[in-house]
Amino acid sequence: MESHELKIFKHVAELQSVSKAAEKLGYVQPNVSQRIKNLENELGVRLFMRNNRGVTLTEEGKKLLEYTNEILQLIDEAKTAVNPNKWREPLKIGASQTISAVKIPHLLSSFLKEYNNIDVKVRTNNNLMLEEMLFYGEVDGIFVNSSKNITNCDIIYSYFEKIVLITPKLNPFDINSSYTLIVNSDVNCIYRKQLLELSKESNFHSSNIIEFDSLESIIQAVHDGLGISIIPADIAENRKGTKEIIFTELPKRIQVDFLIKNKKQQTPGLKKFIRFLQINNNKS
Repeated sequence: MESHELKIFKHVAELQSVSKAAEKLGYVQPNVSQRIKNLENELGVRLFMRNNRGVTLTEEGKKLLEYTNEILQLIDEAKTAVNPNKWREPLKIGASQTISAVKIPHLLSSFLKEYNNIDVKVRTNNNLMLEEMLFYGEVDGIFVNSSKNITNCDIIYSYFEKIVLITPKLNPFDINSSYTLIVNSDVNCIYRKQLLELSKESNFHSSNIIEFDSLESIIQAVHDGLGISIIPADIAENRKGTKEIIFTELPKRIQVDFLIKNKKQQTPGLKKFIRFLQINNNKS
């Protein structure tokens, strides 16, 4: 087994597609297929199950992926240890769009003041995709709004987030009125769920719904008078100069957790970030 073959295997596993892995790596597809076949022949097991949509890992493939992540991680650590001027310690974090808008930059700003030799990458997605990214080793840890149904993970850090109802100034909130609900297109979005819950409690649950893929689009829609929405208080705080929007803080709080995969070897960058979060948590 060569490290290069393991990198190819990891890409195929993450993308669940030989053709997509080949495209990302800049290889021709037969080359990638042959490398996977070489690994399967060497190990004497099937690593992937083929289907019409692409490939999925077998149980043996899942075991190899765990070792692959550890091996490639050790290679990165060796590079950093031997030549820290050239190779910086990597730290890959996943978060939802709303969390990454304000909270993550704030945390990273403080973190990087203490640890300036770390190469940080932040990837945004919905909770389901973030969970997959953590499993496949695409990220070291994830910030999520709800971790109740996520298994084989450890909660490292938690905080409670205030939420704010935003309504257009021309049509202020009134429980006796009908509103269009401006929500994220992700049906599992916690802020979407909170708005739908509020609409039922306030007896305007028959209101229309407009879905957007981005936080900016949601705020702009409210700004333009299309309807109402719920966003994190930190984001609302940065927008309070917007005269066309009314901000109303709600009593409910949303728990946000930082999760890592349990029993997974931690990179030096992740260890430092965990230590930073735990110290930060003790201060708050």
